[in-house]
Amino acid sequence: MTLCLRMNKKTIDFITLGCSKNLVDSERLMGLFEANGYHVAHDSDDPHGEIVVINTCGFIEDAKQESIDTILEFAQAKTDGKIERLYVMGCLSERYLADLEAEIPEVDGWYGKFNYKELLNTIGTIGTIDTITHPAPRKLTTPCHYAYIKISEGCDRHCAYCAIPIITGKHQSRPMGEILEEVRALVAQGTKEFQIIAQELTYYGVDIDGKQQIAELIEKMADIEGVEWIRLHYAYPAHFPWELLRVMREKKNVCKYLDIALQHISDHMLSRMQRHVTKKETYELIKRMREEVPGIHLRTTLMVGFPGETEEDYQELLDFTRWARFERMGAFAYSEEDGTYSAKHYQDDVPADVKQARLDRLMRIQQNISAEIEAAKIGQILRVVIDRLEGDWFVGRSEFCSPEVDPEVLISARESLTIGAFYDVRVTDAEEFDIYATTII
Repeated sequence: MTLCLRMNKKTIDFITLGCSKNLVDSERLMGLFEANGYHVAHDSDDPHGEIVVINTCGFIEDAKQESIDTILEFAQAKTDGKIERLYVMGCLSERYLADLEAEIPEVDGWYGKFNYKELLNTIGTIGTIDTITHPAPRKLTTPCHYAYIKISEGCDRHCAYCAIPIITGKHQSRPMGEILEEVRALVAQGTKEFQIIAQELTYYGVDIDGKQQIAELIEKMADIEGVEWIRLHYAYPAHFPWELLRVMREKKNVCKYLDIALQHISDHMLSRMQRHVTKKETYELIKRMREEVPGIHLRTTLMVGFPGETEEDYQELLDFTRWARFERMGAFAYSEEDGTYSAKHYQDDVPADVKQARLDRLMRIQQNISAEIEAAKIGQILRVVIDRLEGDWFVGRSEFCSPEVDPEVLISARESLTIGAFYDVRVTDAEEFDIYATTII
C-alpha cells in the first residue's frame, strides 16, 4: 500500500523504556514514520523533536516508576513549550490506561501494547496500514551489525508472581516465514548477529499446531547465508525442547548461550510460584544442557523473598547457585504486582531487610563464581565482534556475551579494528565484568 508523504517533515523523538521487546516495537513504529516522511530520533540526550513518543514498561515497580517519572518530565516540557505533542504507548498504558488518562492530562494520546500503530493516523499520516500483509519496516536503534528478533508475543505460563500475561495476553507466535524473511532483509542491510527474544521462546509454535517449533525455526535461520551469530533469550525450564540443544551443538552460528530464567530451586518455592517444574528436574536440565552442548554459557534469573520463603528454601537456592556455577546470573527481590496470583492469594511476609540481605549474599556468591569463570578464559582464543570504540578501547563481545547485560571484551584502540567486524583474539586478562584481549595476527 502506498502512503502519502507529508510535505512539512517533523521530527519525532522516541524514548524506549524497559526490555528489548519494547525496543523492537519502537523500531517498527520508527520505521513506519520514517517511511511516511518524518524525521525520527531515538533516546536522544536532548530530545528536540516537535513530537515525543514514550514507549513504557509496566513489568515491576521500579520500571513502572521510571516510566511515570519520564512521562511527567516530558509533560512538563510540553507545558513549558519545549515540545508540541506527547504520546505514550507500551506496557504501562496497556495496564493502567484509565488511571493514567485521569492523572496526566498533558499527554495527547495513550496507546497500549498492541494498538500503537494507530499513532500513524493520529499524528497525521494519510492512509491506513495493513500490518499483516505489509509488515512494518524497522529502523534499527542498535549498531547495524546486530538486531533483536521478536518471534512471539504474550505468555501462557501464568507464574504466580508475573504480570506479563496480564499485560500481553496469551502467547501468539509469529509465522515462521515472516520471521525468516525479516532476518533475510536485515542480513541484506548488513546485520550479522541476531538476538532471538520472546516472553517465552521455547513455547514458539505451540499455539499454531500444538508443537514446539523453536528448534526448526533456529535451524532454518542458521542456514540463511550471512547470519554469523544467533543468540537465544528467555527460555522456560518446563517441557524444554531437547532438539534445540542438537541445533545449538551442530550449527556453528548458533551461539552456545541460553538465557533461561529459573527463579528458584526448592520444591516448596517452585510449587508456590506455579513454575510446573521440580528441583530434581531442574538439576537434570542443567546437567543435560552442559553435557549435550559442551562450553555452553547459561544466563538465569533468580528470585529471593517470595511469599513463604523460609531460611531452608533460601539455603537450597544458595547451594544450587554454587553447584550450577552459572556463567551469567541476575537476581531480584520479590515485589508484589497488582492482579497476579501471588498478590491475590499470598501475604508478602518476608521483611524487606531480609529480602535485601538474602539478595546481597546471593549476588556475592555469584560475583565470585563469575570472576572465576572469566579468569579461566585467560590464554583462550575467542571470536569477537566489535561493537564500538570507547576511549582507549575497542569494545567487543564473544558468542557468550549478549549486548548490554554481559561482560565485554576490551582491545586496545592502538590496534586497527572495524566496528561490526569479527576477529579472533587471545584473552590476556580478566575482571569480574570485563575481559582484556589482543587480536591474533
